[in-house]
Amino acid sequence: MRVAVFTGSSPGSSPAYAAAAADLGQELAKAGVGVVYGGAHVGLMGVVADAALAAGGEVLGVMTEALMGAEIGHTGLTRLEVVTTMHERKARMAELADAFCALPGGVGTLEELFEVWTWQLIGLHGKPVALLDVAGFWAPLLGLVDAQVEGGFVRPEQRATLLVAGSAAELLDQVAAWDPPARKWASPPPP
Repeated sequence: MRVAVFTGSSPGSSPAYAAAAADLGQELAKAGVGVVYGGAHVGLMGVVADAALAAGGEVLGVMTEALMGAEIGHTGLTRLEVVTTMHERKARMAELADAFCALPGGVGTLEELFEVWTWQLIGLHGKPVALLDVAGFWAPLLGLVDAQVEGGFVRPEQRATLLVAGSAAELLDQVAAWDPPARKWASPPPP
């Protein structure tokens, strides 16, 4: 089992973010769950990877050639794959992962989160998608999603498919209990 972790290439403004990233990496490794992520050694991305590696975990990174050229690739991973485009990067991460988790991050984190959640809702995969809510970081986003439900753009059962955990242990419990939703327009999602 592997979890794709989406998070910032910056450390963020609160020490709580790095602490949660380290805890997630350690807890995944202790549970025998591999990490799939964007392959950087910087920011919260690097914190997750380093913590998982230090705890004896498997860490797979997927990075573009352009970002490798910017010298942000983590060279101490279990495996680092280099691809040409961001589209290939995200598709490969999704292929390698059995679940997805977003920690605090920026625009790229949001983009990755919403892409895999959309893919789940339309039945391109049947994998859990979760937010690790650190110090209420995701509260404004969850408020927006709830407004989408109230506005009739997201059905309550779709909203319920976005898991929200307050700790790495809670996240692992929710992922273990995951039951894929029915597809938005067709038959049940693939495994």
